[in-house]
Amino acid sequence: MAPYPRLVLIAAIALLPLAGFGHSMEEAGREMATAAQLWLDALKPEQRAKAVFEFPTKERTNWHYVPKSREGLSLADMTAAQRKLAKALLASGLSEHGLLQAEAVIALENVLRAIEDAAHRDEALYFFTVFGQPGPTGAWGWRVEGHHLSVNFAVVDGKRISATPNFMGANPAEVRLAGPQQGRRALAAEEDLGRGLVLALDEKQRSRAIISANAPGDILTRADPQAKPIEPAGLGYADMNPVQQAQFKGLVETYAGRLRHDVAEAELKKISDSGWNRLGFVWAGGLKPGQGHYYRIQSPDFVIEYDNVQNGANHIHTTWRVFAGDFGRDLLREHYAADHAGAK
Repeated sequence: MAPYPRLVLIAAIALLPLAGFGHSMEEAGREMATAAQLWLDALKPEQRAKAVFEFPTKERTNWHYVPKSREGLSLADMTAAQRKLAKALLASGLSEHGLLQAEAVIALENVLRAIEDAAHRDEALYFFTVFGQPGPTGAWGWRVEGHHLSVNFAVVDGKRISATPNFMGANPAEVRLAGPQQGRRALAAEEDLGRGLVLALDEKQRSRAIISANAPGDILTRADPQAKPIEPAGLGYADMNPVQQAQFKGLVETYAGRLRHDVAEAELKKISDSGWNRLGFVWAGGLKPGQGHYYRIQSPDFVIEYDNVQNGANHIHTTWRVFAGDFGRDLLREHYAADHAGAK
């Protein structure tokens, strides 16, 4: 997947009058719907049959991050013009930083193909799917997914947006193979800021934050359709000093910053409104680069997980899950409750 500057991607959907990427959720919902509809309108009937599902379907929660065949329409099955519109859809939900990360994750398939001499490592095997009818009313959603990438959005009433599960992985985490990508680290900030935070803790704090000398083999929430709350553990935000708290917030903002600004700000506002003191930090494994390690940021509402154990601790998995809100479940409950109340 060749890199596309954000302005180039947005130009692909400039056929209709858009206000630009602003700071309202209504604008976010409108731009996602416009991008989705432009892509769908460019597809042939047989392509649309693969790309579109009803919104209330089990397929919407059937997500994963391993290399496998998926439902939806792959980049491999699109024309060049259709690919540009598909990439514009992806750009409508991500920040410039998030878009560059997604492209870096996809580009690593070329590295894996060279390392493994495996044909299934293919940067065109990323699948785009729309659920329901994009628009300002009702509920609809979209997904972009392939190896180490799963971007999921649900839009309710045109302005209420869910952006989880959000998964990005990197294999290799640092490209050591000679070639054009040598030295690339697709998820460098996620690794460096997490390690920086645990190293910034004093001995007493670290003894609380580190729950095990060994890291788990993968993120604990895996690809479960609904993530289960994790038992509170580790070091609480309230037990960090102001400098450490700033580092902690910066780490959370790194994950939120994958999303377009208005959606990211809404997620961070939820955290701030409910209280940063509800969050905690957990670390497991070694503290030095090259040692298997894991961390998570958890609250009663959501969890951010990072794991780097496989391939000699050079293979990262990261995810953001909302226990009651993945795939827009919380928004849909409120939407249907409001509809029911209005019918009385």
